[in-house]
Amino acid sequence: MTSLFDENGKNIPCTVIEAGPCVVTQVRTNEVDGYEALQLGFDDKNEKHSTKAALGHFKKAGTVAKKKVVEFKEFATEQKLGDLIDVSIFEEGEFVDVQGVSKGKGFQGVVKRHGFGGVGQATHGQHNRLRAPGSVGASSYPSRVFKGMRMAGRMGGDNVKVQNLRVLKVVADKNLLVIKGCVPGHNNSYVIIQK
Repeated sequence: MTSLFDENGKNIPCTVIEAGPCVVTQVRTNEVDGYEALQLGFDDKNEKHSTKAALGHFKKAGTVAKKKVVEFKEFATEQKLGDLIDVSIFEEGEFVDVQGVSKGKGFQGVVKRHGFGGVGQATHGQHNRLRAPGSVGASSYPSRVFKGMRMAGRMGGDNVKVQNLRVLKVVADKNLLVIKGCVPGHNNSYVIIQK
């Protein structure tokens, strides 16, 4: 992440994303696959870390093995196998959705994970139970804890989509997109950008 100043002198937080070049590795059609989509590959992968099946798949498109492969339905333009797609499909000022895997935060308690207030707000001699969840089950009926009860557990590492982020700048020669605000995931993680 970084920040830019706009024409009014306002400091805007933004994220710089390398968005391409992506290679069309497969064109899905209604006749063969039952739906229409484009499969795009990004970021070269070492050949010795790829399976023979994957190498054959990428060889059809005339490219080397790729680390990240994603399908996009309802692509705006017609593309052929092996075509390159870069940041030129984006324009400054338009809005995009960015999807990624959020940062993992490990095993967390109910106060951090769900925003609980703790037991009794630390009154009436609670001693060391300030951040405990309190009672979770019902009485003799139904004598169990309901499914979906909010408890402590693993937090983060979820698929998250952030919608309507404005494209501030398109750096075509370096395939960079500068997007207003933050996107899910740690530094150098993969994200999916949709118009």
